[in-house]
Amino acid sequence: MLNKDFKRLVLILLFAPFALWISLLIILPHIGMVALSLREKVAPRVYEFSFANYLDFINEPIYWNTLLRTGSMSLLVTALALLIGFPIAYYIAKLAGNRTRGALFLLCLVPLWVSDLIRAFGWILLLRETGVVSSALQWTGLVEGPVELLYNDVTVIVGLVYTVMLFMIVPLVSTLDGMDNAMVEAGYNLGGNGFTVLRRIIIPYAMPGIVAGCIVVFMLTAGSYLTPILLGGKNSSWFTEQIYNQFITRFNWEAGAAFGMLLLLFTSIVIWLGLKLSGQTLSNTIAKS
Repeated sequence: MLNKDFKRLVLILLFAPFALWISLLIILPHIGMVALSLREKVAPRVYEFSFANYLDFINEPIYWNTLLRTGSMSLLVTALALLIGFPIAYYIAKLAGNRTRGALFLLCLVPLWVSDLIRAFGWILLLRETGVVSSALQWTGLVEGPVELLYNDVTVIVGLVYTVMLFMIVPLVSTLDGMDNAMVEAGYNLGGNGFTVLRRIIIPYAMPGIVAGCIVVFMLTAGSYLTPILLGGKNSSWFTEQIYNQFITRFNWEAGAAFGMLLLLFTSIVIWLGLKLSGQTLSNTIAKS
């Protein structure tokens, strides 16, 4: 009996920091955000329960258009990260030697060595009118004058893909590393070509890693703020900017909280749909990736 009590106490002590972290930094702040979003200011320091902040979002096309635009561009970034990251992950997991594998992982980690702000300004130094790319194009004679490559959707997408690539590669490598090479060899022995083996064996086996990487990349992209604002400028409208404006510029914390919860709800619905379409479950994806 004492042994069981001791094991239970050890289990509680081990999980206590995790439970506190989840409760204090995730659950309680979100409960506070929900409560704040359901308040309407009717007089100085006087509030009442209301769905007015959510109705304002619905009645203002610029808000939900920006949310849909953010979602569509986040899906595009996720798809590009998957297309670029899958071959890299497969090479790291199945083809590269130990030294090469470590070097490739190190290269993937390079973007995370500096903050989002420094990474964004690095792209600005490269792509602005007086930047490296524009100067190189003028030096080679391909263009006659300075070329502004910033402040458009393409630049934003490139910057976001560069930022989130590691979060796509890591779960893919983790999943593909567990695949027996004999499965691929059996596919070829049964008459399959490279495309057939990829479609019928490799991708189905890697699906948990694919889904896990897509979830992480999509959430990070949709919640990104600095990269879209700095690289897109006024020409790139991102929903996190709307949230920032409500909180900081307009001091309307109630609307900002409502917009934050709407972004969370929107991304959760997209992820749920993705899980349904892929035939995966969240628990299975987490367990295998």
